Amino acid sequence: MNRAILTDYLNSLKERGIPGCDCAVYLDHKPVFRHITGYSDPDMKKTLSDNTTYWLYSATKLITCTATMQLVDQGLIGLDDPVSNYLPEYKNMKIKEGSTTRPAKNPITIRHLMSMQSGLNYELELPSILKIQEASNYEASTRQVIEALAKEPLDFEPGTRFQYSLSHDVLAAVVEVVSGKQFGVYLDENIFQPLGMKNTGFKLTPDRKANMSGLFEYHMDTMKSTPVPNKNRYFLTKNFESGGAGLISTVDDYILFLDAMCNKGISTDGYTVLSMKAIDMMREDQLRGNSRKDFDAWNRKGYSYGLGVRTLVERDKSGARSPLGEFGWDGAAGAYAIIDVQNRLAVFYVQHVLNCEYAYGVIHPKIRDLTYEMLGL
Repeated sequence: MNRAILTDYLNSLKERGIPGCDCAVYLDHKPVFRHITGYSDPDMKKTLSDNTTYWLYSATKLITCTATMQLVDQGLIGLDDPVSNYLPEYKNMKIKEGSTTRPAKNPITIRHLMSMQSGLNYELELPSILKIQEASNYEASTRQVIEALAKEPLDFEPGTRFQYSLSHDVLAAVVEVVSGKQFGVYLDENIFQPLGMKNTGFKLTPDRKANMSGLFEYHMDTMKSTPVPNKNRYFLTKNFESGGAGLISTVDDYILFLDAMCNKGISTDGYTVLSMKAIDMMREDQLRGNSRKDFDAWNRKGYSYGLGVRTLVERDKSGARSPLGEFGWDGAAGAYAIIDVQNRLAVFYVQHVLNCEYAYGVIHPKIRDLTYEMLGL
């Protein structure tokens, strides 16, 4: 195996304005590649290491949807159940129509939340959110914030469009209600601890803060990154655990989750995080008509969207070396996850650079294809 195929590319990213990055590859439960390069601070004095922590941002969504599918596996949640079965405040939703609203014809279902077809949006300064933040002195719980969000009208009829949104944050509240546990506690007991993920969670503990990579912002015109305040804007309150973007983790931790998922849901120690049936459901294409057109605008060539994940549905169109059904997701600072059940392959790449469209359009596909070339797959 010629590791230089991928190592050289990762090293070259500094010339494209990426201060530092880390990439791990597991094949059939075995680590076969790891390369860390660059720095975590603008002064280029602190090198990245295997102890470095990162905001996962939307790579959190993969774990939130896995938690939801665990409850589907157990028969405690139905994908086509109305969300109001679990969160009653979502029963009589309104739809925006110009400057007015009308009653929704369709209920929001769990499937709509997971596939981003709920009608919700990603506005973080909605009146309902601002009100609960102020009323709680920024201490409202996940359940309280999501209850407040239900007061907002939807952008469209559930099930008719794809729109990236706070849908997976709502799923976190569903998990809390069904499990009877705080979302972070549920994840810790059912995913993190069993998989050996010792440094993953919502709390910015002293150790995580000390090891946190600096956060940067990308400028495509100059292909350079500049430092920005190291805060996660999706932390809406002190006690809100964002199922869409709130987790902190390390590469060593997150790759353990991906490794279990690509091995039919079973960890190297034999823990079943999710059934193969549920994994197949997650990577099944959920988009039709206008919803697919909406997703295609994201320019993820050859991919569609399943239950919280991109899923490869047109290999020729994508030019990807990965097989049909390869799935995963990414994050706002450039994290990128690949789960390939056919080859039992897991890949996790991380950088800490916001607004880096270059990552999604160039870096991620390149890492994907170079990984398969390196492994001869």
